[in-house]
Amino acid sequence: MTCIISNLISCVIALVVSSLVVCSEARFLLVNAPGDGFVQSKGTEFVLNGSPFLFNGFNSYWMMNVAADPNQRSKVSNVFREASSVGLTVCRTWAFSDGSNQYLQISPGLYNENMFQALDFVVAEAKKYGVRLILSLVNNYNDFGGRPQYVQWAKSSGIPVNNDDDFYTNPVIKGYYKNHVKRVLTRVNTITGIAYMNEPTIMVWELINEPRCQVDYSGKTINAWVQEMAPYVKSIDNKHLLEVGLEGFYGDSIPDRKQYNPGFQVVQMAFTGSWMSSHLQDSRTILKKPLVLTEFGKSKKDPGYSIEGRDSFMNNMYSSIYNLAQNGGTFGGGLVWQLLDEGMDQCEDGYEIVLSQDISTASIISRQSSKMVALAHSRQGSKG
Repeated sequence: MTCIISNLISCVIALVVSSLVVCSEARFLLVNAPGDGFVQSKGTEFVLNGSPFLFNGFNSYWMMNVAADPNQRSKVSNVFREASSVGLTVCRTWAFSDGSNQYLQISPGLYNENMFQALDFVVAEAKKYGVRLILSLVNNYNDFGGRPQYVQWAKSSGIPVNNDDDFYTNPVIKGYYKNHVKRVLTRVNTITGIAYMNEPTIMVWELINEPRCQVDYSGKTINAWVQEMAPYVKSIDNKHLLEVGLEGFYGDSIPDRKQYNPGFQVVQMAFTGSWMSSHLQDSRTILKKPLVLTEFGKSKKDPGYSIEGRDSFMNNMYSSIYNLAQNGGTFGGGLVWQLLDEGMDQCEDGYEIVLSQDISTASIISRQSSKMVALAHSRQGSKG
């Protein structure tokens, strides 16, 4: 069981769109089972079966890789079951593993069926426990292969490449990516018998986890890539929501907003508050799309860490999310980084939460879930 993740930023946000994705990121206690319909966006809100959809969620990037070992699959089931018990109803996880240890895509177009069946299991278990999925399609980093692996594949085939940023511009590499997108979206789940593109349990496709381009800080290169890939995804699957996977960077066209751009540092609450307010305003007035806080957490590796300190941080984050959802109208929810099951030392990165062990934190999560569903009900009542 291999679990690797690097460059965690404790506050990542995505703007989720239902048609063409714009390159300005975009990242409840559920009362309707996933089979009841697809989550959609209506203006600045998520809706499900015509009703407001607000959620509390989590990240567990490791699920497919762990599920590849039949002896470890119970850990996936345990996390979904425990998450559901505290009202967590959206999970963000990886639908990629490229030419690395326990790979899904061995080489361009060649797939490991055992790993694909592991992803089938993840989707089926999420469906079983009423959890919707945000599935990311490739990594920016070399963990699980990612963008560097795509470039290396091209280089090994004799394609002239300069650096990893050719991922966004080289037509051969873009073809590799499109082929992967098509393969995943058209995959028929061996457990449920439902193609991924027709599966309501899947809430959102994420183009790439945290894209960055070192040769072009203006954002134009990534934006051009998005403008090509978003319509391609929609040409295959127009049922699901789609998001870029960026971290909320502002480009050269609005220099006064660059103060809110994240770095690789652990984000502090003051910065986080400004970041959230800025992106809330822009999501409401410019993009007019719902907003999701897709990664936040506090690491046990931080100096002076304590459970009480983490719980205080969680309370502050959840209060901010709830207040902005209540007053701003565009916040759909937040996803804590990250949940593990017991005995998963290989996946520990300092941010891990084990709900069966971290009782006080689990209680805080449960209260947030209840508040978000109550807010969804009150919003529906005010409209009806």
